[in-house]
Amino acid sequence: MRILQVGSTGTIGSAVAAALTARGHDLVVADFPAIDLTEPASVADLWRRVGAVDALVCTVGTLELAPLHDLELSQVESSVRGKLLSQVDLVLQGLPHLRAPGSVTLVSGIMSRIPWAGGVTAAIANGGIDAFVRAVAAELGDGRRINAVSPSIVQESIDALGGDNPLPGHEPVTAARVALAFVRSVEGIESGTTFRVGH
Repeated sequence: MRILQVGSTGTIGSAVAAALTARGHDLVVADFPAIDLTEPASVADLWRRVGAVDALVCTVGTLELAPLHDLELSQVESSVRGKLLSQVDLVLQGLPHLRAPGSVTLVSGIMSRIPWAGGVTAAIANGGIDAFVRAVAAELGDGRRINAVSPSIVQESIDALGGDNPLPGHEPVTAARVALAFVRSVEGIESGTTFRVGH
């Protein structure tokens, strides 16, 4: 399959790229600053350059986390734009380029359903992504599919933070395990599903 992967250098993105490449897929990757997902013109330019694909995979999104009593609307807006609207725009502009039967896999996260101190913006953005894939799957047609992957806290991210788990009591998952959920979405038959990894 010819797959456009947006975000291939981060902790999860690099694991996903390795897993898809190992399975023989032809990966076209796009990373910041070559693509700015918060700018529709940049997304449009990406699709013009890439052309037709059999699958779209997105592993990136930006959030501003803050304690509730310090949270400002601008931080909510920035997070919704950085993780939710950016992926929505990537899909909407990409639909004409997605061959049938093709697949889309987005990234959400554990805070869509499990509270974390300072994670209100993540809850909003991740919950929106999960709802988006359910709604789009109902209308997509042509045998095309869309899913999301929702990982718990990733072990490699904890290691990078010095070993302190910001989600006490939650067992971390490896990036390689998260990547398997992306493979399942790309190569499987399910649609409208959020694959939870570690929660």
